[in-house]
Amino acid sequence: MLTPVVDEDGAPFWAYTAKGELRIQACADCGELRFPPRPCCPHCQSFGSEWRRMSGKGRIWSYVLPHPPLLPAYQEMAPYNAIVVELADAPRIRLVGNLVSEAGAALNSVDPSRIRIGARVQVVFAEQPGGVVLPQWVLERP
Repeated sequence: MLTPVVDEDGAPFWAYTAKGELRIQACADCGELRFPPRPCCPHCQSFGSEWRRMSGKGRIWSYVLPHPPLLPAYQEMAPYNAIVVELADAPRIRLVGNLVSEAGAALNSVDPSRIRIGARVQVVFAEQPGGVVLPQWVLERP
């Protein structure tokens, strides 16, 4: 399975996911949120940053169901999904992940027919081999 490359700018994001927290980098001077993390604010050019805790709620902004040819490790999981989630408390921030039935469930644990643009989702966290904790998404219960 593919795992994220953790660089200096993104390391705090992954440290927070390991604690079960979804945090997004914000400029310490102008307050604008930014993702992916980077050293300089694109709005005011400040190098100051802080990490703000998010509610973990969002909505499916887009999704894809990959079709062959797939990487060998993913072939057995097809059909699976990759979704783009727009965060409820930061609508300009969008994260890519997978919609699963519960934290740590297989990438194909949600029937593709249940995926809808605009569906409300909640973040969950799942530890991967190698110790990286990925944010995943589950459908929000009414």
